[in-house]
Amino acid sequence: MQIKDLFSKKKYATIPTERPKREVPEGLMNKCPKCGNIQYSKELEKNLKVCSSCGYHGRLSARERIAMTLDEGSFVEYDETMESVDPLNFPGYKAKLEQQKAKSNLMDSVVSGEGAIGGFPVVVAVMSFDFFTGSMGSVAGEKITRAIESAHLKKLPLIIFSTSSGARMQESILSLMQMAKTSAALAKFQGDGGLYISVFTDPTTGGVSASFASLGDYNLAEPGALIGFAGRIVIEQTIRQKLPDNFQTAEFNMQHGQLDKVVHRKDMRTMLTKLLDMHMVKEVSVSE
Repeated sequence: MQIKDLFSKKKYATIPTERPKREVPEGLMNKCPKCGNIQYSKELEKNLKVCSSCGYHGRLSARERIAMTLDEGSFVEYDETMESVDPLNFPGYKAKLEQQKAKSNLMDSVVSGEGAIGGFPVVVAVMSFDFFTGSMGSVAGEKITRAIESAHLKKLPLIIFSTSSGARMQESILSLMQMAKTSAALAKFQGDGGLYISVFTDPTTGGVSASFASLGDYNLAEPGALIGFAGRIVIEQTIRQKLPDNFQTAEFNMQHGQLDKVVHRKDMRTMLTKLLDMHMVKEVSVSE
């Protein structure tokens, strides 16, 4: 017998078991990206996707935000079949658009329409980060502009919930043009006395933060929302200075006069109702 034989692996017979292996169903639990707290998905949904441990506000889809903000059954969607094309024949863009549609069940990054909040008729446009990171292309800009024009025509308050990584690079200058187009439509609307409430959600950056998102008569934000134009790394490398840890958060922007109020998600509907009540007479139903 050689020494190596003393250390050879022994093989043992295994006894089969009829007990099924227990697996945790996918999507049953969620881990908070901020504090690491693990919660049941159903409990997180009941809490409006806000972490019960640290208060982190998770991202919502446009449909989720509409469902929790507007009066039940009041929402009528605008331009629901409008979708992006590939105007510049950007390599791979068509395929990515199809992937984003399948992933998000949306036609683009904005859902717009009219409904009611606390019985007050409103026009809303809601951005969704789960479609191309909420980037603003031609369709997103067009839908927001049409929503502004509808609010103007019907003399209704306008509420826009923003979340975006900025302009969509696959559409180049056509995307950047949406900054001016949406801002011009808002100037006409507000010039005639229209009420515009802008709500920043996490994150709102780039061309969206530099155009319509920052032009509200009231600028609100959810706690902890990232709000800014360029990213932290770019700014630090440009100015060669270390930025504060809370730089570009909703709270930082509030402290420096860029916001009117930071509003917890559970209080947002109540806050919007109060603002609408201040500015208009309550109506029984949405005007046609």
